[in-house]
Amino acid sequence: MKGTTQVVKGRVKEAAGALTGSDKLRAEGQADQAVGRVKQVAEKGVRQLKESVQKIADKARDVAHKASV
Repeated sequence: MKGTTQVVKGRVKEAAGALTGSDKLRAEGQADQAVGRVKQVAEKGVRQLKESVQKIADKARDVAHKASV
């Protein structure tokens, strides 16, 4: 499950817990939101790492091409 989906799921759970007076459901919702935010940060980190690796690979190809010319 992606981070954003997890956060939304947590918000729904927390709201349901608030409406029903269930502290357990509210806590589960808050936990789901926290997990979702961690996933969002991790997804962003992975995306940035992939972009950086791609830039390095592109530069290496350019250098190799210029060296062979």
